[in-house]
Amino acid sequence: MASLNRLRGRWSLPALVVLVALVGAIVVFTRQGDDPAPVSTRDAVIDVPESPDSDRTVQIDTTLYLPERTPAPAVLLPHGFGGSKAGVASQATELAQRGFVVLAYSARGFGRSTGQIALNSVDHEVRDAQKLLDWLATREEVVTDSAGDPKVGVTGGSYGGALALSLAGVDPRVDTIAPVITYNDLAQALLPNSARAEGVAAATPAAGAFADEGVFKRSWAGIFFSAGLSGADATNPGQEATEPGQEDDDAQGAESAAAAVTAPPQQGDTPRPAGPLNGACGRFQADVCAAYTEVATTGKAGPQTLEVLRRASPSAVTDKITQPTLLVQGEQDTLFGLDQADANARQIAANGAKVKVVWYSGGHDGGSPGPELRGQIADWMAFHLEGKGADPGTSFEYTVVGAFRSSGTPSLRNVVAPGYPGLTGSAGTERRDVPLTGREQVVVNPAGGNPAAVSSLPGLGSVVSRSSSLSSRLSIDLPGQAAVFQSEPQTAQTLLTGASTVRLRVAAVPGQPVPAEGAVLFVKLYDADASGVRTLPGSAVAPVRVTDLPADGTPVEVTVTLPGAVRPVEADHRLQLVVSTTDMAYSNAAEPAAYRISLASPALSVPVVPGVNATSEVPTGALWGIAIVLVICVIAAVVAWFRRRLTADVDPELESVPLVIENLSKSYAGGFVAVKDLSFRVEHGQVLGLLGPNGAGKTTTLRMLMGLIRPTEGGIRVFGHRVSPGAPVLSRIGSFVEGSGFLPHLSGAENLRLYWAATGRPLEQAHVEEALEIAGLGNAVKRRVRTYSQGMRQRLAIAQAMLGLPDLLVLDEPTNGLDPPQIHQMREVLRRYAAAGRTVLVSSHLLAEVEQTCTHVVVMHKGSLVAAGPVDEIATGGGEASFKVDRPDEAATVLRSLAGVHDVHVDGEQVHASLNGTPRATALQALVAAGVAVDQAGPRRRLEDAFLELVGE
Repeated sequence: MASLNRLRGRWSLPALVVLVALVGAIVVFTRQGDDPAPVSTRDAVIDVPESPDSDRTVQIDTTLYLPERTPAPAVLLPHGFGGSKAGVASQATELAQRGFVVLAYSARGFGRSTGQIALNSVDHEVRDAQKLLDWLATREEVVTDSAGDPKVGVTGGSYGGALALSLAGVDPRVDTIAPVITYNDLAQALLPNSARAEGVAAATPAAGAFADEGVFKRSWAGIFFSAGLSGADATNPGQEATEPGQEDDDAQGAESAAAAVTAPPQQGDTPRPAGPLNGACGRFQADVCAAYTEVATTGKAGPQTLEVLRRASPSAVTDKITQPTLLVQGEQDTLFGLDQADANARQIAANGAKVKVVWYSGGHDGGSPGPELRGQIADWMAFHLEGKGADPGTSFEYTVVGAFRSSGTPSLRNVVAPGYPGLTGSAGTERRDVPLTGREQVVVNPAGGNPAAVSSLPGLGSVVSRSSSLSSRLSIDLPGQAAVFQSEPQTAQTLLTGASTVRLRVAAVPGQPVPAEGAVLFVKLYDADASGVRTLPGSAVAPVRVTDLPADGTPVEVTVTLPGAVRPVEADHRLQLVVSTTDMAYSNAAEPAAYRISLASPALSVPVVPGVNATSEVPTGALWGIAIVLVICVIAAVVAWFRRRLTADVDPELESVPLVIENLSKSYAGGFVAVKDLSFRVEHGQVLGLLGPNGAGKTTTLRMLMGLIRPTEGGIRVFGHRVSPGAPVLSRIGSFVEGSGFLPHLSGAENLRLYWAATGRPLEQAHVEEALEIAGLGNAVKRRVRTYSQGMRQRLAIAQAMLGLPDLLVLDEPTNGLDPPQIHQMREVLRRYAAAGRTVLVSSHLLAEVEQTCTHVVVMHKGSLVAAGPVDEIATGGGEASFKVDRPDEAATVLRSLAGVHDVHVDGEQVHASLNGTPRATALQALVAAGVAVDQAGPRRRLEDAFLELVGE
């Protein structure tokens, strides 16, 4: 046997070398041709008019990225708010490598460009972009449709995405656009009101209420204004969102994400804006600065402020956009939610334009598009500018974020629907009613709106979205400030896709003052699991302002549109609606007030968009690599099968014996010997206890028995078959070694059926009911495992080992962690199993239990066998006996008179004697004949005494 193992060892290293060489060759083969195409750049400063009627100019700092081959179609690439052309350099390079001429530039007021920030005003930033198109039309590297008309697409994120929309609305030379995580109406984005008396009529999945008298989004607006003052790219998501099938490189924890987001920019990281500053307004135009000052100090926007914001919004020109449009919006975005993309989609589709909508797992709080999504944007440009590739169509894609992996990152999958529901010519969104319950509740708004509830951390949302620990703990609703309504546990998964709606009743408390500006409330929808842990999808809330609230307590009914989200609400989870009076991210009402909140309708309307799981396109090289690896695996499997067939070893004389261990040894490197020359035999109907102190080699022996490790010398036979890794005879063994693992959300019975299905054997051979009856779980087997006590889990593990009613049952510490009643029940389980003619092998350190449960024992010490045999023989090996009698002194005299009996002494009512081979029955007969009444007779020594004597302790 040793020589065979050494032979295997000599062959394993060359085999490993050959396998590594093959894998290396495959990697080299599949990587050939992956080098990126060369890209060259040209910097230029382009003069544009300061304003339509001005003779002064603004200098726009640009970089032109040139592909390997020109002329080629162009892509205009504006940046996000607070950034510069440097922030889009990597994306510009990627697009140039795809064959586009890319013009990246710093918008006026940012980077090294001069001028003042006008928030994408049509007369300023949009006109600047038109001048850039004029410049592109003069370049010989750019393909043109006609004189002065370049073949061009526009894509950009956030502020840059809004520029793409507005430019397409005013300049027909733009051929296609792909705006990313941007807005439709800046007034509604920064001052949202999610409540309307009549509700929202749109049939799309994430249509917002877009009501007047909005609530100021203070935190995000402050970050925006600060970015304009300092030139810091504070609104950029900062890192890429994780994509389906991709491991998050920042999954080393939220620490990496936090470091990336919170680290202050160093001097020189971003070019400082050129030109003079406008006092406290920085690089902002005076009207923009005045608008921010008003909302920041009062919490409300006057007509002039609203005009500034709407004039700078794409909604002012979306009715003129007819170009093919790819709208990409983030599901983790408390700045520009899914409702903004929904509005863009509806307004552009109404013009007859081709519209495709993609929701991805990122956003301002979750990260910028990853490589796969950026590739999809490039494919869109390639098709609509050059006619290359497959038509991207107008399907609707969204990302479902599932449970967190053990690494702390979430699992993701993409779902594809035929189209975005509710657009012109398509069916509306399917909605399902989820009943909510809850009485009328009184909520209080504290003076100054402080302390305030917490729902998100603007600018740090990517840290939260990537951390399983933070995502469930961030949201805080303060007692007395929040009304709570919830559903019953869901019976099946509901895939929430879009903006849910609910109808609420709001009333003042009679006798309490009502703020003149109306009641400010914040509504959010949690997913609460069976243990009560809540998750707020997207960390988003729906701010509500209810004006004209009667002071006499007459209620006002409103329909609240909750933030758009994608969330798989699992079975047994509840939907929990919370209505709060404060939120840290918004401008709260300053006046103290109290309101009565109730459900005007118990139905929560949840949008559902059915689709199919998307599959990523696999490169041909990778397919060849996979095919070669599969061929190698098949060859290895065939060799292993023949090897196992050739080395099959069966002893016909032992086919009826459950277990025979002969001269078994196991040693490790360094000379450590775990098991040495171990031999014993187990027969049918026995319950054998394997005893020994820690380090005796018990678990090592069981692992060799299960084929988990190979012995160094000797062998193990089960029903005559030699045991080796993967040996077919192992199917006749049921085992519970070193603990068990169960899925906590499944019932005990479901866990057992799932385990048996993994064996590949027919269900009718499992004998599930018989195993459960022996284990004695009763109706508890129908409950989820998470509700089980330790004893029930142990019995379920025993039932799992008993599936298929194996002839040999091997259990390692089956009573570990059980209380005395549970140990007694486990003892009965093992006895019942052995009573049916099967065999049980138990490893345990509870000597008293082994004495009461087992029929035979094997005692090991330091890897060697020190004793084996029936429990009674081991326990009474010294022949000592005890007698409980009515006349102890007389009984001692009788016992001393018997031949061979010695060492007799009295201990109260007990008389102890060493019988030295004299049968106990003979001694008992002599006592009775002498007239001594014997109440009890038995061996004096317990198994524990014998065990300690055998192991020398």
